[in-house]
Amino acid sequence: MKRTVLGVVLVAAVLAAGGLFVGLRATGARPAEETLDLRGGELLYVDPAGRVRQGGRTGPACQRVDVAAGTLICLRATAVPAQSEIVVYDAAGERLRLPEWGGPSRARVSPSGNVVMWTVFRAGDSYLGGVGTFSTTAGLYDLKSGEHHGSLEDFTLMVDGVENTADDVNYWGITFTRDDRTFYATATSGGKTWLVRGSLDTVVLTSVRENVECPSLSPDGSRIAYKFRTGDQWRLHVLDLASGKDTPLAETRHVDDQPQWLDDSYIAYGRDKGIWKVPASGGGSPELVQPDAASPAVAR
Repeated sequence: MKRTVLGVVLVAAVLAAGGLFVGLRATGARPAEETLDLRGGELLYVDPAGRVRQGGRTGPACQRVDVAAGTLICLRATAVPAQSEIVVYDAAGERLRLPEWGGPSRARVSPSGNVVMWTVFRAGDSYLGGVGTFSTTAGLYDLKSGEHHGSLEDFTLMVDGVENTADDVNYWGITFTRDDRTFYATATSGGKTWLVRGSLDTVVLTSVRENVECPSLSPDGSRIAYKFRTGDQWRLHVLDLASGKDTPLAETRHVDDQPQWLDDSYIAYGRDKGIWKVPASGGGSPELVQPDAASPAVAR
């Protein structure tokens, strides 16, 4: 039986969008010292204190952040044990707030800025037997329509043409196309992982390729950057969706992050308490972009 997303309620109304710059307020904290530019193309990241930074500007407290088309998602832990909250901002300020059971893992905004998505770690699901084990849950919310699409566990999963109804299915790392209806994510079951393509229209997830984790769609929509598992480590790869060509990237060290496209040529990721970038072509070498930082995002 599929697990059900619990305790998700809408507690903030949608506000009208404003100008280009936005001042962001963290829950229970003073206003941000500066304003964040949500469209200017400048890198945002989370600093060691858990605050969003952009150049010399400071934003809200977050563990994971993403931004696109003037919409910023902030995923952070709350004072309630094993609970997170999703807070969405636009140029007018806070637009949406949702509680979610689980610890912060991944957060993304669709290229249009209309759909936000997140992944949390959860402990204590009924099919897990051991102490210290956990699962993941991934959810989506359409800001334009106001529709909460719940968890990917509510979708039908098709693997190699056969419906997978196992109790051990987990999902994480969602990335959207520009049509706001199609997306990619990771699914796992029975010790295997797949890149899956999902549709909000059909509510179906279809396997595309095995051993693809934490997908990230390129700005031009033609390629997916992802983590490829070898033993107990991950290496970044890029998959060309049209040809199926798979390219290992020049970063040969272990990377446990959902990669982020800086543009169509470079991919950013967090490791060793810093943000690095590497060419998407497979050439070149890793380059440190921002020390003492995590969760890279580009304001487009």
